[in-house]
Amino acid sequence: MNKIKVLVVDDSALIRNLMSKIINSQRDMETVATAPDPFIARDQIKKFNPDVITLDIEMPKMDGIEFLEKIMRLRPTPVLMVSTLTERGTDVTFRALELGAVDFVTKPKLDISQGMIDYANEITDKIRAAYAARFRLNRLPPKSAVQPAAAQTDPVTGMVVPAEAAKPVPTNNALGNRFAATEKLVLIGSSTGGTEAIRVILEQLPKDSPAILITQHMPAGFTKSFADRLNQVCNITVKEAVHGERVLPGHAYIAPGDKHLLLGRSGANYICQLSDSEPVNRHRPSVEVLFKSGQEVSPRNIVGIMLTGMGKDGAQAMADMKKAGSYNICQDEASSVVFGMPREAIALGAADEVVPLNMIAKRLLDYLSKIGGRSAVRI
Repeated sequence: MNKIKVLVVDDSALIRNLMSKIINSQRDMETVATAPDPFIARDQIKKFNPDVITLDIEMPKMDGIEFLEKIMRLRPTPVLMVSTLTERGTDVTFRALELGAVDFVTKPKLDISQGMIDYANEITDKIRAAYAARFRLNRLPPKSAVQPAAAQTDPVTGMVVPAEAAKPVPTNNALGNRFAATEKLVLIGSSTGGTEAIRVILEQLPKDSPAILITQHMPAGFTKSFADRLNQVCNITVKEAVHGERVLPGHAYIAPGDKHLLLGRSGANYICQLSDSEPVNRHRPSVEVLFKSGQEVSPRNIVGIMLTGMGKDGAQAMADMKKAGSYNICQDEASSVVFGMPREAIALGAADEVVPLNMIAKRLLDYLSKIGGRSAVRI
């Protein structure tokens, strides 16, 4: 069996050693070389032609982002970023994903004995996912530069409205819009490659879209930054979900890292529910949990969307949701970074449509326009 050849790039000798031990403990992969900085890594890439590179973000001489840009321009290779859990670390991590990194893991703690097995499983699973993505690099639509929203001028008063205040706020008038007057909801599940896939979809949605609940496999500490970045570039409001808050049209709610997100009801209103219950399919948040809650609460009012990701999390619940009356869209193989999760859902008969990523938003809006719906949201 040909093993996955991995190059580990990190300025810490201890981290390089730990990562190498984890990788070499697997039967299907091996560390072919390590490098303390991008200049040595450049020579190692030429010599060993690795299948996957794990790349530290903060290094001397040249940071990981600058090196990633050079890799993706000159020799596209699946890259797994190794990120620190800091404000700068999270921002730079999402910049790396925009530039073409397949996924990221947090930097291991040197004192990691308790939870070492889980950490090793996470790293090696993501290396396999990155390897599976090697033929699909650069297949996403052009990435937008994530810039803060510009201030706007009020046409009546002539006053400058700050960017955040300029974002659409639901009012009673929203009930006259195309989709806010329906009780339809959208549930999205994704994993590897999902951060950029979610961006592609949400950027295309109008401010009167139905409410959206999203589970993206992501560790604690990164989901708020992810939501904030999306909020800067989307017409809808994007935020990290809060337990018990009302689910409103024109909003997307991201499952916080390390908590399950569920759809719930409080009287006539939909609400977000968060849970610390055990991981499902080794994930928390889990797509299975979100889709199962949709199937239990209001399946006939739900559009389910399964995006790129490794494994099968959410596939069975999506099939159950469809049997209960939901309408489901799966991302197609050609546009998926990793086709695992959509493929498993399709195999179970969960998909009503299989669509390229750049067409999912349009098909969603076409479907919602066709079916209409009655108002169940009182603002």
